[in-house]
Amino acid sequence: MSAANSIYILRIDCPDAKGLVHKITGVLYHHDSNVIRNDEFVDRTTGHFFMRTEFSGNIQPDKILQGLRGLLPDNSTISLTTTQTKKVVILATKEHHCLSDLLIRNKFQDLNMDILAVISNHTLLQELTERFSVPFHFISHEHLSREDHETEVLKTIQLYQPDYVILAKYMRILTPAFTSQYTNRMINIHHSFLPAFIGANPYKQAFERGVKIIGATAHFVNEDLDEGPIIMQDVIHVDHSKTASDMAQAGHDVEKIVLAKALKLVLEDRVFIKGNKTIIFE
Repeated sequence: MSAANSIYILRIDCPDAKGLVHKITGVLYHHDSNVIRNDEFVDRTTGHFFMRTEFSGNIQPDKILQGLRGLLPDNSTISLTTTQTKKVVILATKEHHCLSDLLIRNKFQDLNMDILAVISNHTLLQELTERFSVPFHFISHEHLSREDHETEVLKTIQLYQPDYVILAKYMRILTPAFTSQYTNRMINIHHSFLPAFIGANPYKQAFERGVKIIGATAHFVNEDLDEGPIIMQDVIHVDHSKTASDMAQAGHDVEKIVLAKALKLVLEDRVFIKGNKTIIFE
C-alpha cells in the first residue's frame, strides 16, 4: 500500500465539549485527509466523549497529533495507528473448539491477526497447532507453584512480544501479578453461566437446573476473576430435550463464535475501555 493510500485509525476519548467533532475533522481536513468512516458517542452519565475515525491520506502523524493536542482538553487520550496486523499469542489447555476455530481463521486471514504461538500446560493440542505451522510450547504445571509456572509461561510469551494474549479455554486461574503484565491486552472466553454455575461441569449443572438459554462471554482480563470489561456476549435457546452433552456442544459453538466476534472488534481498534465498561463501534 502506498503512503498516499494509507488508512489510519484515530481514536479519541475526552470530556465532552461543544464542537469536538468539528475541531477534530478540521485538523484532518487541514492535512488533506479523507474521512472514510466516523463514529462518536457521548456517555451522558459521565459527560465523556468517544470518537473513532478511519481516514486516508499521505500524512505526517506527528503533525496531526500536535494539531489535535492543541485543540482538545489536556486530559484527552489520543491514539493514531494504521490498520496493521496484530500479533497474538494463545494460551489453551485441553478443549480444542476455540483454538481450532482461531487457527482456521488465522490461516485464511479472516481476522486482523497473526498467531505467533500457542502455549499450553498439556500436550493434547500440540498436533492440531503444528498442523497450521504455528509453534507450540508445552509448559507443564506439574510440581510447580502457580507463581513459578506463570513465570515460565510469561518468559515464553515475552519471546514473541505480542499485542494481545488470548485465553482460548485456558483452564488456569491467573494471578494479578500475571494479568497486570497485559492490562487491557488479555482476552478470555467463558460460558456465561458464571457466577451461577461455578466450578467443574457447568453444562451438567445447567442441565440439572433445566436452563432455557446458554451462552458465552468474551471479556478483557483484570485482577478480578471473570470480572473484566465485557466485549461480546451471545446466547442460544435450549429445551428439555437437550442432554448435558448436547448443551456442551451447543455451548462450545457459541463460545467460539463470541470469541471470534470479540477479537474482530478488538483487532480492528473498535473497542474503548473506560473503567470496567467498554464502548464499541461495530
